[in-house]
Amino acid sequence: MAEGFKILITGGAGYLGSVMVPLFLHSGHSVTVLDNFMYTQTGLAGVCHHPRFDVVEGDARVRETLEPLVRDADIVIPLAALVGAPICDKRPEDATSTNLGAVRMLVGLLAKDQRVLLPNTNSGYGIGESGKLCTEETPLNPISLYGRDKVAAETAVLEHDNALSFRLATVFGMSPRPRIDLLVNDFVYQAVTKGKLVLFESHFKRNYIHIRDVARAFLHAFDNFETMKGGPYNVGLSDANLSKKELCEKIQEHVPGFTFDEDAIGEDPDKRDYIVSNEKIEATGFKPQYSLDDGIRELIKGYRILQHADYANV
Repeated sequence: MAEGFKILITGGAGYLGSVMVPLFLHSGHSVTVLDNFMYTQTGLAGVCHHPRFDVVEGDARVRETLEPLVRDADIVIPLAALVGAPICDKRPEDATSTNLGAVRMLVGLLAKDQRVLLPNTNSGYGIGESGKLCTEETPLNPISLYGRDKVAAETAVLEHDNALSFRLATVFGMSPRPRIDLLVNDFVYQAVTKGKLVLFESHFKRNYIHIRDVARAFLHAFDNFETMKGGPYNVGLSDANLSKKELCEKIQEHVPGFTFDEDAIGEDPDKRDYIVSNEKIEATGFKPQYSLDDGIRELIKGYRILQHADYANV
């Protein structure tokens, strides 16, 4: 690629964006981030020296803010979102206006040849059939406001001529803007700081993916867009369709003395339970580079740094 793309990322100062932006810049692209900095996050401070980086403070729901930025972009990544069921249930109006309304508005601003790549969630699968892998053709069954809005946003994006969607597994790993409330990150944090954990509905399964592999999936799509566009792709580790109990057993391999108990009475507010096939994106040549073990090892180191900080989004 002789010249990089001009990329606009809404919400690009958060957990995912703080990893994506440096990688995209290093790969030769220009990146503009629009973010409202609602968490006073500083994860992009390390790229401010870069001449192909720009940042705008503003709200992705405001047309007057978004429109001039979209006009100058080759690729738009609508990352701005209230992420996860807990914060969406706590702030439902903000959740829907950001996770769905802002995406619909953005799609309406795009010219036909502009590309949009949606970071979605595979939580839209909700509760899967026992032992049966969810593919991109599996009917969606979101069980939370977050899941329902993201499913509707994906529908809006895929109506655009040049679009694709990544249905991301549960993301884990360190970022310049950390999140300790994601499942793997949270369980490792509990193991490192408390040495113990109580599991509710420990048999519930889901899929996982390292944050750096998420960023790599977007780079892969930049380079293979014409053959990939037009649909959704599951993005996860095919060897990591694990129950919460199996995840804890994996963490035990890295944190000596960590113990967990299973509570048969309590309920997990996040009812997701499914396993996922990632064959579609793997068939395009994409393979994750970072294992669950890699992520656990880096999180253990990260929590030595962050032991007195609070990085959540609720």
